[in-house]
Amino acid sequence: MPFLRFDLIEGRSDAEVQRMLDVTHEVLVETLHVPPRDRYQVVHVHPRSRVVALDTGLGIGRTDRLVMLQLTSRPREKALKLDFYRVLAERLWSACGIAPSDLVINFVINDDEDWSFGMGRAQFITGELK
Repeated sequence: MPFLRFDLIEGRSDAEVQRMLDVTHEVLVETLHVPPRDRYQVVHVHPRSRVVALDTGLGIGRTDRLVMLQLTSRPREKALKLDFYRVLAERLWSACGIAPSDLVINFVINDDEDWSFGMGRAQFITGELK
């Protein structure tokens, strides 16, 4: 946990996608202090005509290299989130060629009882996870 959902426009190779996932996980571990084996990522690929991402009036140009990332997570400190946004944008640019203007990130916050990692138990509630 957190659970990451990547929405992409079709056209990337498997190697490009894997590198993006690896870089994102590295940044998650570094900035949000997530354990290294706490990795839950799903990629959804869409035809160009199925993705709309305007600039919200900020003058941000987008390309078909757009990455829309949604993180479902327990609450995180504001400073940690801001660091995550900045570092991820920098690293995806340097390691994957994904421009910061093509990165849209959204946190969805929930509570401990909202997670079950299997076996029919809520491991944060049972104390199996902290």
